[in-house]
Amino acid sequence: MKNSNYGKIPSSKQVEADQMKKEFFYYSKKELRFVPVKNAYKKFLLVIALTSLFSGITFTFLYVTFSGIVNPQQNLNELQERNAQLLAQLKLLGNQYRNLEKKVNQITSKNNELRLAVNLPAEDTNDEYGTGGFLFENVDPRNTEEEKNILLQLADYASKLDLKVRKELNSYSEVKTKLAENEKFYECLPAIKPVHANYGDRFGMRYHPILKIRRMHSGVDFLANTGTPVYAPGAGRVIYAGRNGGYGLTLKIDHGYGYVTLYAHLKKIKVKRRQYVKRGDLIAISGNSGSLSTGPHLHYEVRYKGIALNPRNFIFDDVDIFDYRKQRNQLEKHEEEAFAFAID
Repeated sequence: MKNSNYGKIPSSKQVEADQMKKEFFYYSKKELRFVPVKNAYKKFLLVIALTSLFSGITFTFLYVTFSGIVNPQQNLNELQERNAQLLAQLKLLGNQYRNLEKKVNQITSKNNELRLAVNLPAEDTNDEYGTGGFLFENVDPRNTEEEKNILLQLADYASKLDLKVRKELNSYSEVKTKLAENEKFYECLPAIKPVHANYGDRFGMRYHPILKIRRMHSGVDFLANTGTPVYAPGAGRVIYAGRNGGYGLTLKIDHGYGYVTLYAHLKKIKVKRRQYVKRGDLIAISGNSGSLSTGPHLHYEVRYKGIALNPRNFIFDDVDIFDYRKQRNQLEKHEEEAFAFAID
């Protein structure tokens, strides 16, 4: 059976209908007709691709957002791991603080020993800074607020520990300053015998051999022959050198800190008024001057703010004046050589 359309020429409407099947059209209100879409196939693929991409992003976002709700065990595991890390850090920090506190307490103990050694009062160890050992026991924060409180307590304890360290540093500076003052004080203190001789009359009340009355003997006498060298028992400045009634030729040295020494019945004075002397310097020659002298000797006094004290309480009898002078000369020679070497 033959096709009835075979051999027939298609009409213009049929051709137009076939073209519309292969292309995409949209109706234009402006032109009042169907207008073909250019590159329709490529635009269609682009729309498909963009739609797929958007759908993928949306699906991923929704999965991540709702996975915590759908699977809360994952969040719980993360929180437990984070909490374990925090606990480990807190315990480590606690151990470090405890070790630091032990060292600070040891420094405090040593510092008090130094304070007592330089004649400063010891500090109270039970002060307001206290300790914080309890802070690190049974640490188990269960929420963010508890973690915050623990961190605040740690910061407060660290601040107190810092104040304690600063206090010890200030105390150390005080000890250092006091030690420097003591070194100067010890240089000035009349701590050795001013003459190489035996003791005579003691300090205190006695029957005076010339005045024939009982009166205070304000110093000690040394049985030194005329011409025996007299040395400064401590550093100081000469404030008097001359005749002084029954004391005869007399010398006075102001050692500072309220201490003054007196040397009487001298034969000759080897220093001048206002001259500064060091311990061991030759200052006079003993003699027998003055109306109250019964024979060659040195009368020696130590006064503190005008009050006569027993000189023997200041004298280290085991320190020989000649040994001291020898050591001092060696030290001064060594210092001069070191200074000359530094200049060269």
